[in-house]
Amino acid sequence: MARPIRVMLVDDSAVVRKYLAQTLRDGGIEVVDAVPDPIFAWERLKVEKPDVLLLDVEMPRMDGLTFLRKIMAERPMPVVMCSTLTSKGAETTMQAMAAGAVSFVTKPTEGLKDFLENGASDIVAAVKAAAQANLGAVRPRAAPAPLARKPSSGSPDAMALTSNRVIAIGISTGGVQSIERVLTQLPRTVPGIVIVQHMPPKFTASFAERLNSLCAIDVHEAKAGDRVINGRALIAPGGLHMRLARSGAQYIVEVLDGPSINHHKPSVDVLFRSVAQCAGRNAVGIIMTGMGDDGARGLREMKDAGAVTAAQDEASSVVFGMPREAIRLGAAGTVLSLQDIGAWLQRTGA
Repeated sequence: MARPIRVMLVDDSAVVRKYLAQTLRDGGIEVVDAVPDPIFAWERLKVEKPDVLLLDVEMPRMDGLTFLRKIMAERPMPVVMCSTLTSKGAETTMQAMAAGAVSFVTKPTEGLKDFLENGASDIVAAVKAAAQANLGAVRPRAAPAPLARKPSSGSPDAMALTSNRVIAIGISTGGVQSIERVLTQLPRTVPGIVIVQHMPPKFTASFAERLNSLCAIDVHEAKAGDRVINGRALIAPGGLHMRLARSGAQYIVEVLDGPSINHHKPSVDVLFRSVAQCAGRNAVGIIMTGMGDDGARGLREMKDAGAVTAAQDEASSVVFGMPREAIRLGAAGTVLSLQDIGAWLQRTGA
């Protein structure tokens, strides 16, 4: 019998520590320690050697982001951030993901007890995914310098560039660093891109803003009716689905509410199926690192409609769940390492 996953909790709230510990134990996970701040945690890590660290973002004495950077520099291990559903929390969490955290779970500023009880499965799933993570694929790299004098996406030249090709990307756990590595390789001549990254509301806006500051292409959180044009990537808003649609000869996106699909909203399958229907053989689709199977069936529909498709390989995936399922279904026409995806998108999208 395999030993249970061993987790250490770091959160300054005694109430949060109590409920998180009980939630994890109920999920079959061993909580080896629960401490109030990173100063205590650093000493306990030397003794307990947990498999996963569940780390709060905002704490006294040392914040979670500073502690995460210390961990990744001196004793790398899978870290799941626990962040509040606020704009500040979202911004800091995006920095944490870029610094090497595997994933994150969110907690509200109010109704915490109800959230911890009702969101138990998400917390347990995040920790289990982190325990399986390919840590080598999430080690931080030096971030590219922010771009200077990038043309505005609203300029007449940008709006005149209309692509007949569309690139669709689906990604989840491990996606913050992975999608950054891909998008920073792409020139402004690349076809329009639509992306679903599994994230809750508020976080996708910060995610898009960060990518926009680093990439040659424009990156935005999608709004209903946004056009899909060369040199632009649209990211589905957290908590809403995104579909590709036609407006005359142009591609646009629809942003809509609805039930979760495959336990996710936004769902990769929702996006990929709409791309299959609207773009067919003019589309390029790739499914990247992530837990579960969201997007695998949609990618198969894209392939059946004539699209060029691919999946990220196991060696470079933080979690190989989504790509593995797509490969199993025969949805991926090719399997690519993370470092090769950017060049592949440029070739196939031309």
